[in-house]
Amino acid sequence: MTEQFLTGKVALITGGSRGIGRAIALKLAAHGADIVINYARKTSAAEETRAAVEALGRRAIIIKANSAEAEKISAMFNRIETEFGRCDILVGNAASGIPRPVLETTDKHWDWTMDINARSILRCARRAVPLMEAHGWGRIISISSQGSTRVIPNYGITGLSKAVIEALTRYLAVDLAEKGIIVNAISPGVVDTDALKSFPIDVQQTVAETAARTPTRRIVTPEEVAALTAFLCTDDAAMIVGQTIVMDGGLGLLA
Repeated sequence: MTEQFLTGKVALITGGSRGIGRAIALKLAAHGADIVINYARKTSAAEETRAAVEALGRRAIIIKANSAEAEKISAMFNRIETEFGRCDILVGNAASGIPRPVLETTDKHWDWTMDINARSILRCARRAVPLMEAHGWGRIISISSQGSTRVIPNYGITGLSKAVIEALTRYLAVDLAEKGIIVNAISPGVVDTDALKSFPIDVQQTVAETAARTPTRRIVTPEEVAALTAFLCTDDAAMIVGQTIVMDGGLGLLA
């Protein structure tokens, strides 16, 4: 039986209806948390994830909100406060990007990507932190990527936004640790989700080639990212502060 160490806590997962976000929602629910599933487009996927959370015996609500828009984030937190009166865990997973070389991006592309991927986490934190402070406990966990430190073709604007996420993680971590709010980020390697389909690549070939190069001879799964997220929500992980944890099967160690 899964340990229920998150019973009584509420977790918001942005981009929580599919892929890594869905896996995190289900893992935190399995450990006892009630779940807020934020999504931007596919209501059917959000409904399926809510049903899966409820099947685990936890309460779940879905909130459609574009995380690039400040007013939508504000409305989302208004509803969270009305429905639950608290938000103990914030998982910043919502992501978007413009797959093209950096010099081919526009100011609009920059604003769009930074707002969804990075500034949304800060905006959510501004609303979530007072709710966490009220209980003297909180966790903020953001999902970054290897593109924050490595050059990946057609990933420039997204990689830049991920680097911002990691810097934001460090600053929030130092500011909030004494309040009992622990902030970290996770940087997975290639994960086979729908997000890969947005890039001009052969997904199956990319996954196969990456697995072949990785020391573990496979890629990371959404469930493994979710398991690490859950661990970072335990009291055993309370002294892991402001870190970006790389989870890539050792691929980043190779030249």
